[in-house]
Amino acid sequence: MIRLRLLGPVELVAGERGVEIGPPQRRAVLAALAVDAGRPVTADVLIRRVWGTSPPDGARRALHAHIARLRRLCEQTTNDGGDVQLCLVRRSGGYLLEAEADQVDVLRFRLLAGQGRETGRTDDDRAALLHEALRLWHGDPLADVGGQWAERVREAWRRQYVDITVGWAAVESRIGDPVTVIGPLTDLLDEFPLVEPLAETLMRALHAAGRGAEALDRFATLRRRLAEELGADPGPGLREAHRAILRGNPPAPARRTAHRKTYEPASHGSLPARPEPEPSPGPSPVTGRWPGALPAQLPMGVRSFTGRADELAQLDMILASTAVQPSAVVISALSGTAGVGKTALAVHWARRAQTAFPDGQLYVNLRGFGSAAAVMSPAEAVRGFLDAFGVPPARVPVGLEAQTGLYRSLLAGRRVLVVLDNARDAEQVRPLLPGAPGCLALVTSRRLLTGLAVAEGAHLLTVDLLTSGQARELLTGRLGVSRTSAEGAAVGEIVGRCAGLPLALAIVGARAAARPRFPLATLAEELRRAENRLDALDGGEVTSQVRAVFSWSYEALSPGAARLFRLLGVHPGPDAALPAIAALAGIPVSRAVALLAELVDGHLLTEHAPGRYTFHDLLRAYAVELVDAIDSDLERHTALHRLLDHYLHTAHTADVLLTPQPNPVPLPPAGPGAAPETLADHEQSQAWFAAEHTVLVAVAEQADARGFDRHSWQLAASLTTFLDRHGYWRVLAALQTSALKAARRQGDRAGQAGAHRGLGLALDRLGRGEDARGHYLLALDLFAELGSDAGQARTHQHLARMSAAQGSPQRALDHAGHSLRHYRAAADRAGQSAALNHIGWLSAQLGEHHEALGHCRQALDLAQETGDLNGQAHTWDSLGYIQHRLGRHAGAVDCYRRAVDLFHRTGERQSEAAGLLCLGDIHRVTDRPDAARTAWTRALAITDELALPDLDPLRTELLTRLDVRTGPASEQREQPLRSAVRAVPVRAVPETSAP
Repeated sequence: MIRLRLLGPVELVAGERGVEIGPPQRRAVLAALAVDAGRPVTADVLIRRVWGTSPPDGARRALHAHIARLRRLCEQTTNDGGDVQLCLVRRSGGYLLEAEADQVDVLRFRLLAGQGRETGRTDDDRAALLHEALRLWHGDPLADVGGQWAERVREAWRRQYVDITVGWAAVESRIGDPVTVIGPLTDLLDEFPLVEPLAETLMRALHAAGRGAEALDRFATLRRRLAEELGADPGPGLREAHRAILRGNPPAPARRTAHRKTYEPASHGSLPARPEPEPSPGPSPVTGRWPGALPAQLPMGVRSFTGRADELAQLDMILASTAVQPSAVVISALSGTAGVGKTALAVHWARRAQTAFPDGQLYVNLRGFGSAAAVMSPAEAVRGFLDAFGVPPARVPVGLEAQTGLYRSLLAGRRVLVVLDNARDAEQVRPLLPGAPGCLALVTSRRLLTGLAVAEGAHLLTVDLLTSGQARELLTGRLGVSRTSAEGAAVGEIVGRCAGLPLALAIVGARAAARPRFPLATLAEELRRAENRLDALDGGEVTSQVRAVFSWSYEALSPGAARLFRLLGVHPGPDAALPAIAALAGIPVSRAVALLAELVDGHLLTEHAPGRYTFHDLLRAYAVELVDAIDSDLERHTALHRLLDHYLHTAHTADVLLTPQPNPVPLPPAGPGAAPETLADHEQSQAWFAAEHTVLVAVAEQADARGFDRHSWQLAASLTTFLDRHGYWRVLAALQTSALKAARRQGDRAGQAGAHRGLGLALDRLGRGEDARGHYLLALDLFAELGSDAGQARTHQHLARMSAAQGSPQRALDHAGHSLRHYRAAADRAGQSAALNHIGWLSAQLGEHHEALGHCRQALDLAQETGDLNGQAHTWDSLGYIQHRLGRHAGAVDCYRRAVDLFHRTGERQSEAAGLLCLGDIHRVTDRPDAARTAWTRALAITDELALPDLDPLRTELLTRLDVRTGPASEQREQPLRSAVRAVPVRAVPETSAP
């Protein structure tokens, strides 16, 4: 295995052989990449880490040279026999070091430390894990890397080392081995003499070892030093330990207290040898933090769940096996024919067992047996899980592999149940399986997933048809004992006709329950008459009797409900909201509510969330068959046209509200009955897109497949802003590729221009800069040909942002200038504000502060005139930075306060935290330490909510500031941070439905 060591001198090891990395600067580049292994790091961030905030002119060229040599070194080392690769690749405008947690010692340290601090483990296990983590240290971290960034990282890691040492020592003392920890604690306390948890833990260990007098001496020495150096008394933990020793009480576990002093350099490696446990599998090293949100996604269970005692007992046994297989991820796969009740069984058992998984329960319907277009990709499912954990869109990495790594990292050291429902095959499931011991994955599928058993050791369970007794019990639970007992023969025939299929029995039961005076014998007779339509059950798919039940239930519907059921077969899914269903049928919403209630009561439709409806996939297939057989081509075409108009016009309205525009290009009028939704403001638009974006993507794909070319490219244009801001760049690229083809087929030059611009944006976000530039230039040519100043302005704005990210500020300024000129020609005042702010920020980065101030003041006036809160926030932020650089601290404070308030209102939490960090820096410089600490503490709380990792630049800066004494003496630490901790303060690039 190829390993990277950072907890000491930077070393690259292949097997047992050390690999020569090269000069110190190259080691620094490797370290700067390795601390973020699994996440892309931009070139600008790497330059700041290696060369500081004032890099030499040749820094970027030198970085590229070091990257090229490190890439070849990784490839050569792997080819020389490394069984686990270490890859260095370019991603999203930066570089990504692909490595497993076991390959980078600091990542393995954090993984083991997290596992060792879990509740529920035995003290022996915890001590072994923490001891193994500490043994990874072989010196001062990043010992041969210089610079302010490396020193900040060293300081943070030393704190972690001390914390874990204290935790290990407390556990060792508790299990009766205090002598083992006295030496290491003594050595560490000599280096960190004012860290109270260290002293407290050492005192308790000395007391437990019968050396109480020495423990009291330690307390007296520390009390004197605290008074002399900090003017403080010992904290409550130390005082409690002191009193316990004086009273002669048995030692109590150490209690953590706040650290009083920043840790100083330490040398490590004095731990005694301990038998090392077998390494536990670790996640992809993306983040070690656990978000505040614990997912609880299990759907509602089936009322009156019946039978399945054997299957439930087997699942209980599999759950129990997790206690004796601590190093394994347990997988259970339920297979069986469609409608046999796999989902009901899985959800019922999951709800019974959820207390065994206190860290959350995930659920996803993979739609494995719908249409090919409806099948959920692993990437979509993983992204849904990351959203459930509250991972901010800005923290979601690009690519399925990196997203899977983040997902598995979030599960590390936790007990989480993952229910993967309706899987198509093993390949769809594998990226979604947790990699962490203690988790359990429960999979359902119509297929026997033998591949999971062979490769992943899954337990395979077959869910069979209900026995006659279980089927009777199900009907009795729905209809009552008196009714089923009174018509025993009819119940027997119904059970036989339904062939023990729970879905069919549930439909019959619902029909009978809704008509309590309806004889069951009549229901049995109707099933008997329908027998000639379809064949009986076979061993693979649904039986004819299920279809008979479907047809019988359908024929009992009112004409309006029957028509609506059929037309729902036109909707691409995966679900639909009430207004869209009304538009599909061309009826008022009030009428749709009544018809939908009839369908839900008949178990032909499910309201899985308030106002949102979905089919069982078999019912969807049945509806598709009916609409094709009964409704004419014209009726189907007209219904789809209404649906597309509804979604397109609503999406266009929502997009315009997200990005202020002076005169958005109007769409052709919506057809009769389409009834687009009315959205009032930015918040409603965001909520609508969040609920509908999956449906909108499916609708756009259906428009492309059914020849609705105009709808195809205009829907893609309307989705661009939302998909871009939320990081769905691969989806955006696919949509815009289809949109470009549709616009070409239609011969629409404006559509082609917009699609080139949208495709360029997606490729730019995905790190394909040259491809993106090509599409941007094609868009510019087309917009110029069309005389569209608005289109040219937006495209130049994209090019300006991309050029700045690539380290070409002068080229960025040129594009920003072109953008401003075109925005002025288009009379787009909000766009002018964004361009002026961009110019001002770029000028400030070049040291032209007075010129930058003028541009940003103009930008602010325009943003206020147009009511663009997002633009105002970013402009106040830029003004705060410029005022600070000019030494106008009072003005800077006012600007940053305004920016922070607006960022909070618009929901840009990371920008809010970055503004608070800079606000705190100004308070520190102006000798207001309490105000500084308040601002930094607020910012740190926001990063906790966003689940930013400790090595995120913003969070690292905040942790550093909160661990030092504030005051004028630390003014020399003040450095320009904005380029490191937040995006360019320009309003999000406006995306519109038309150029």
